[in-house]
Amino acid sequence: MVRSTGADMKKLKVAVLISGRGSNMGSLARAAMDPDYPVEIVLVLSNKPHVGGLELAQEHGLSIQVVDQKAYASRDDHDRAVTEALQASGAELVCLAGYMRILGDAFVNSWRGRLINIHPSLLPSFIGLDTHARALERGVRIHGCTVHFVNNELDAGPIIAQAAVPVVPGDSEESLAARVLEAEHKLYPHALRLIAEQKVRWTGDQAVRDMNAAADDVAIMGDGGA
Repeated sequence: MVRSTGADMKKLKVAVLISGRGSNMGSLARAAMDPDYPVEIVLVLSNKPHVGGLELAQEHGLSIQVVDQKAYASRDDHDRAVTEALQASGAELVCLAGYMRILGDAFVNSWRGRLINIHPSLLPSFIGLDTHARALERGVRIHGCTVHFVNNELDAGPIIAQAAVPVVPGDSEESLAARVLEAEHKLYPHALRLIAEQKVRWTGDQAVRDMNAAADDVAIMGDGGA
């Protein structure tokens, strides 16, 4: 994926998969409104109809499509329909943004190195669900979020970038989640830019290679909030 710079910049074509309100999709859409941002969002696809993220995408002038999981007899059938929609859109890379459906191995393998996700913890800590509650239960001092490539293991793909969010005295699950979400909205567009500018990629040995990325490109420190 060769990118030029300046007025003739060739933008990376990206599709975003959602299942709900689409807040992280919204952060990507806002970033893509900047003419200098090296990404074009060509499709927002949901596996569920009538979700808030579809309306939000339309407000940003983005193409939307529903591939309703209930209309397919199997996961593989649904995955194939999603792949067909992605290919028809011309997408070169796929961002999962609150896509609450496990993807089959065939789908993941077909998009290998071109499929990324954002997770609300500093991986490899707190894989899976309920990350904020588990962080508070364990008494960690630093929480955060991670953008990573997707492989065939849950939340285990190569890490692209992370943002740290301090846990402050008196934090509840809700207050911590709100600050982490704010960090996600900054981190996801930033990490996507790193890929579009070829500063980070997934090599054949499944490791992220930082081509020209500085340490502060891939590790962001947040404040603790009030």
